[in-house]
Amino acid sequence: MRTTVALLIAGCVAVSGCSPSIGKESMPSRLPDPPVASQKPHQTTVHGRTLTDNYFWLRDRADPNVTSYLKAEEAYADIVMKPTTGLQEILFKEMLGHIKQTDDTVPYRENGYLYYSRTREGLQYPIYVRRRAAPQAPDEVILDQNELAKGHEYTSLGGRSVSDDGNLLAFSVDYSGYRQFTLRIKDLRTGALLPDTIERVDDFVWATDNRTIFYVTEDPVTKRHDKFWRHLVGAAASELVYEEKDDEFDLACGRSRDKAFVFLESAAKTSTEVRFLRADRPGDQLRLVLRREPMHEYDVDHRGDLFYVRTNKGAKNFRIVTAPVSDPSERNWKELVAHRPEVKISGIDLFAGHAVLSEWENGLQQIEVVNFKTLGRARIAYPEAVYAAGLGPNAEFDTTALRYDYQSLITPGSVFDYDMNAGTSTLLKQTEVPGGFDRANYASERVFATAADGTRIPISVAYRRGVKKDGSAPLLLYAYGSYGYSTSPTFSSSRLALLDRGVVYAIAHVRGGGELGEPWRDAGRMMKKQNTFDDFIACAEHLVAGKFTARDRLVIQGGSAGGLLVGAVTNKRPELFKAAIAQVPFVDVMNDMLDATLPLTTSEYTEWGNPNNKAEFEYMLGYSPYENITRQAYPAMLIKTSLNDSQVMYWEGAKFTARLRAYKTDANPLILKVNFGAGHGGASGRYDALHETAFNWAFVLWQAGRDRPTI
Repeated sequence: MRTTVALLIAGCVAVSGCSPSIGKESMPSRLPDPPVASQKPHQTTVHGRTLTDNYFWLRDRADPNVTSYLKAEEAYADIVMKPTTGLQEILFKEMLGHIKQTDDTVPYRENGYLYYSRTREGLQYPIYVRRRAAPQAPDEVILDQNELAKGHEYTSLGGRSVSDDGNLLAFSVDYSGYRQFTLRIKDLRTGALLPDTIERVDDFVWATDNRTIFYVTEDPVTKRHDKFWRHLVGAAASELVYEEKDDEFDLACGRSRDKAFVFLESAAKTSTEVRFLRADRPGDQLRLVLRREPMHEYDVDHRGDLFYVRTNKGAKNFRIVTAPVSDPSERNWKELVAHRPEVKISGIDLFAGHAVLSEWENGLQQIEVVNFKTLGRARIAYPEAVYAAGLGPNAEFDTTALRYDYQSLITPGSVFDYDMNAGTSTLLKQTEVPGGFDRANYASERVFATAADGTRIPISVAYRRGVKKDGSAPLLLYAYGSYGYSTSPTFSSSRLALLDRGVVYAIAHVRGGGELGEPWRDAGRMMKKQNTFDDFIACAEHLVAGKFTARDRLVIQGGSAGGLLVGAVTNKRPELFKAAIAQVPFVDVMNDMLDATLPLTTSEYTEWGNPNNKAEFEYMLGYSPYENITRQAYPAMLIKTSLNDSQVMYWEGAKFTARLRAYKTDANPLILKVNFGAGHGGASGRYDALHETAFNWAFVLWQAGRDRPTI
């Protein structure tokens, strides 16, 4: 009978030398299999091939054996990392020292009020505040997340929306981490919560009557956002307005900035369909903008008597057309911004006198302003070669001031107002970083790796000045690379703890992301997904060849779909990496994509493939991390999972760890860290999140041999 993890842990405590010391790897980190002897292996036969899963039983969270196993793994993780507890505390205090704990955000204007949030030392969560846009107007707390969090281990706010008259606040809150939000309504005149309580709510928007709220709910099993409702405040029930029947599509609702229209979007990964009704006529039926078509993505906003449509029809990287509200069909489209193959238009924001385009070009974000009066176009200029820029809160329609945010790997978050007529930017606030931070001590740059097919892959790099490019520096390489999501090179004060210890930080902007437009996205999904992994390997090799680091100092990190990347590349090239962190990793690709009852499965057929199609099944099986674990040496690995995760189920990391333990031939640490009270994003409180980061950085520094600052 196989030894259980729990028994091995008990033995580990009693054996001298079992735990690691920083920089040493003397403990028996390879554990035996979990207790599967009494469990019947699960078998699935698809397209004539049988997949055998010895750890399928870990999916049953009601089974006490599963709970025991997860707790045993958590206890073992604590044992392995115990020698780093002092370092973790140092890192936590250091990172906390780089945060201005009592601070306010820059207020933004909406409907005669100035809205902002504040944090206070010792409190985990923000406090949401407003005041009338008048001299010496008093502050009014509209929502204190710390009060909501009392008695709860986890508290996450979904959305917040104030009615046009400023009297009612709609907000949603999740106490589990499972993204199971409950909609509540607060009367801001009295401070009382109204009886209206609606479960499983995602998006919501007010109508102009200040009494009607529209919202989207999710299916309780698949968590697909499938129903759109109309609710009158105080009513005992809501009215179903629309139900999305296609299981590849999800619903989302919003409202135009000019407050005139409510929009309902049905969206799959590569197709959309938009409906609308007037916000001042909430009882109207929904009308269709344009019927859905395969591979046609579009979204809609409103100004005057026109809809503005961002569409990829005949424009891979999107163009902007206008259409009359009375008949927005394609025959009435007029082009406003033509397609530019080298520029992806990722969004359009409308104001009374201007349109603002959010764009990506050459892997960098751009903000471009179109003047409706002159038809002139201007881009906002930025001072660095590697940066992140995006729009901030811009609630007012009739304004010439555009709020935007700017930062880089070495420049803290900065809030600007841009005069859309004069073309000038005014800095309103740059995030203060206490603890002796001096931007001049750090440098960032962009380099390019070359993939096997000749494609140039951008890499954003940051380091402390004085770090030698002779291969002696450790390096943490991060990537995501899925869904067309772009990884912007943003600032992180917690990352200073690594940079100050001589660790280089790098982001690989691999195919599958959106940094270089829609072709970049398409080149890393479906039957081209392998490019994502090969690009990452090429980036790692380039950084080693360029002597930013060496193989025995290279640590990699990715979460969710980025965890899939980590699993795939450690299977393919384990000798290239010293260590790896896979956070809530999507590694059990085949079993999960074959189960249409799981959240997200059917809606993701157009990202990964549909395994019911033989060719797609075979391709996915070729890279799925869980199935491709082999008997070989692996780098040290920290795998993190959350029990209440609804996007990547807890068992993916648990099963992946169990199978690695059975197959790996090395003595490198393999740790499964389980969060029993959170979801996909980890801890919700800011201090709790810092402790989680300290744990990660302690693992990195242990493996890199850099537990002390180099300054």
